[in-house]
Amino acid sequence: MADMTIIVTGSSGLLGSALVKSLRNDGARVVRLVRRAPRDDDESCWDPAKGVVDPAVLEGAEAVVHLAGAGIGDRRWSDEHKREVVRSRVEGTRTLVGALTALAARPAALLSGSAIGFYGDTGDLAVDESAPAGTGFLAQEVVVPWEAETAPAEEAGIRVVRLRTGLVLSGQGGMLSRLLPVFKLGLGAPLGSGRQYWSWISIDDWVLAVRHILKNPEISGPVNLTAPEPVTNAEFTKALGAALHRPTMPIAVPGFALRTVIGGFAEEGVLTGQRVLPRRLLESGYTFRHTHLNEALAAVL
Repeated sequence: MADMTIIVTGSSGLLGSALVKSLRNDGARVVRLVRRAPRDDDESCWDPAKGVVDPAVLEGAEAVVHLAGAGIGDRRWSDEHKREVVRSRVEGTRTLVGALTALAARPAALLSGSAIGFYGDTGDLAVDESAPAGTGFLAQEVVVPWEAETAPAEEAGIRVVRLRTGLVLSGQGGMLSRLLPVFKLGLGAPLGSGRQYWSWISIDDWVLAVRHILKNPEISGPVNLTAPEPVTNAEFTKALGAALHRPTMPIAVPGFALRTVIGGFAEEGVLTGQRVLPRRLLESGYTFRHTHLNEALAAVL
């Protein structure tokens, strides 16, 4: 990565901040697109809602990693928040892709954020990147139109990779940080049936996988960023309790209680799941640092 110039959006988030740090440690020049006044020389202001981005910042970069978007599960799903989840992804990607395709010297690659919510509820069925889109708000109203906005970049000859990310395990934030206080009190419990699959990936593997994709130009299209061994929610609950040396509750939290507390996100983000396999990553030669949940939890905690 040394001497490469890489543009990153969403750089203040859990994934973006970890990626930027890793790239810089390897000698890459990283330019962060931010939605406020720049504070450092490595920042440039953009306004995705208004379609504004400085083309001079993008010109000559080797790659763009686009991770910006409103948090999906960090607040109750009101109609307003659902619109913001969609708008921030669709408008942001449209703005960025429009600017990239207008350049004379375009970046070779666009790695655009996406999610395994694309597959909907897969039940016990294991799916890879060849599976079609599922049903529901996340699949049909968020991920499908979000990914569709990258098509003009492909048509312009830019290598496009859609980063379908699963549950990222990190001690610095994300879903795990919301679960830890409950589990540390010995109150962790399966959610709903506990049989729904949670496809996870450690933060280290997420960063290393993205770097692997940047360095391998033959990789394009959708890529699942998940570990090879997804687990059920009940298995996840047991493993997290063991990692913290705390007991877990034998009685599951009923679905109706979760729907009451967190609203619509409970149905698609907690009570249903995706059993997703990282076929494209494995076929491309990527070697996971953490393939088993227990070792991943030990590493991030």
